[in-house]
Amino acid sequence: MSTPVGTTATDLLLAGLERLASFDPTPLFVLSLLPYLAFLWWASRVESFPRLALRGFQLTLLFVAVTIAAAIVAQVRYGQLLANVDPLHGGAEAFLTLSNLLVALGFLARERRG
Repeated sequence: MSTPVGTTATDLLLAGLERLASFDPTPLFVLSLLPYLAFLWWASRVESFPRLALRGFQLTLLFVAVTIAAAIVAQVRYGQLLANVDPLHGGAEAFLTLSNLLVALGFLARERRG
């Protein structure tokens, strides 16, 4: 593949990255909810799926909701991104930590039971 005269591969790469940076990923986040809900539905019906791990995966949805709420508060109250408001960011991330812990403990308990 040849590049147009006066255009280098670096220019094309930078132009592509600029286009990618302007892409709004919000619809992808919404769409990703559908397979995750399907996974939760499936996991809830598999008898051998560890219940504690399932609760952890379900808690991930709460993490998402808390993160969205915290991001709104960070923007409205402080005019900042959530990542720049440590107490809100840490509080939201605590839900992710808790959900990950439940998933790990659930599968660990299942493994130990055999």
